[in-house]
Amino acid sequence: MQKTIITLLLLFISFPLLASSNSSDPANMEKNIKELAEYFEGKGYAFNDMLKDSRFKLVDNITKKFTRAAEVRIEDFSDYQKVLNYDHKKKMISSFMKTHAEDLESAEKEYGIPKAVIAGILGIESEFGKYSGSYNPFNVYVSMYAEGHRSEFAKAQLEELLIFVKNNGLDVFELRSSYAGAMSFAQFIPYSLNRWWIGNDLYNMTNNINSVANYLAHFKEITGSVEKAVYRYNPSDLYTQAVLSLANEVSAQAGTN
Repeated sequence: MQKTIITLLLLFISFPLLASSNSSDPANMEKNIKELAEYFEGKGYAFNDMLKDSRFKLVDNITKKFTRAAEVRIEDFSDYQKVLNYDHKKKMISSFMKTHAEDLESAEKEYGIPKAVIAGILGIESEFGKYSGSYNPFNVYVSMYAEGHRSEFAKAQLEELLIFVKNNGLDVFELRSSYAGAMSFAQFIPYSLNRWWIGNDLYNMTNNINSVANYLAHFKEITGSVEKAVYRYNPSDLYTQAVLSLANEVSAQAGTN
C-alpha cells in the first residue's frame, strides 16, 4: 500500500530563544532578518521595533520541525486514527455539539454546511477547542524566513498576519499558533484569517464555528461538495476521511440512545 505523508501540527512543545542554529548559518540568518525588516519597514510597519520586543524569540531549528513531521508516514486509516487520538475525539463530539448546539445549528443554516462536519473539523484540529498552540505566529514566520524555509510563503503569511492584527487592533505577540503558524481552534493561517474569519476574537468558539463554516461554504461552492471542501481545508485523503468519519459518529451515537 502506498504510504501517505502526513504533516502533524504539534501544538504542545515550545522551544527556547535561538542563540545559534544548526540548521542555518547565523550570519546568513541575520542577513535574512535584516532583509525582511527592510521589506516591512518599507511598507510602513514598525518591524524593527517588533524585533526589539522582549517577546520576540526565534524558534530554534524550525526547519527541522517541518522535516521531522514530513517523515511521519501513515500506512492506513487505522494508524491515522491512532495518531489523532480518534477514539477520544469520538467520545467527545456529541458533548461538544450539545454544548454549542445553538451556534452549530445557526452556522449550518447560514452556510449550508452540516453541523457535524463543522464539529468534526474542530475536533481534529484542536480537540474541540482544548488546544490553540504554544508558539507565536510572528516568531514562527520570522524564524522560517531566517532559516530560509519556504521563505516566500513565510513572508506572505507574515504580511497577512500584520494586516490582520492591524485591522483588528491586536497585539501580535499575544497570539498563539502551532509551529506552522496556524491559529486558533480552527487552525487558520493568516491568509485564511483575512478571507474567511468571522468575528474579532480568535479564541471565541462561536467565531471558530462560523469561520470553519464560512471557509467550507466557500470551497463547497467552488468544488461542488462538502467532502471536497474538507479536502481543501487540509489536502489529505486521510484527513478528509477522519473528519467525515467523526461527523458520522454523531448519527451513529444518536441511533444508539
